[in-house]
Amino acid sequence: MFGSLSVLAAPMLLAACADPAPLYVDQAWIRISPNKDTPSAGYFVVHGGEASVELRDVITDRALRVEMHESTSKDGKMTMQPIEAVPVPAKTQVAFAPGGKHLMLWGVNPEAVQQGKVPLTFLFSNGDRIIVDAIVQKTGAAAPAGAEHKQH
Repeated sequence: MFGSLSVLAAPMLLAACADPAPLYVDQAWIRISPNKDTPSAGYFVVHGGEASVELRDVITDRALRVEMHESTSKDGKMTMQPIEAVPVPAKTQVAFAPGGKHLMLWGVNPEAVQQGKVPLTFLFSNGDRIIVDAIVQKTGAAAPAGAEHKQH
């Protein structure tokens, strides 16, 4: 009997020894503005790891400036304002999606647009720096498949 129980318990004990869930970013994409004088918009999903962190900044050498912003509805009007940091609770997802949190990218390098990707570096409060290639969607193109996020 003890042998049978130990065989059944072994996978559970091994699972408890598994690596903790990592902090990561995926589904990154950028919609290029049709007007070169206005900013493009960037979207992605942050997947929280074992501990809560804050997303402090997103940078790239393929744009002149990048800012995190949030669109909100107030008194029936949409407004947008910069945000300094975004909490990422442990084991949750935080989506930057159209109509909510997003990146504003000014002066995206035309060569990066031609290559179809822009490398973004995500800076977190725990010191993690995560680099992800954002897919470039040219003016008028639909969002990439799987990019319809719910806000969390």
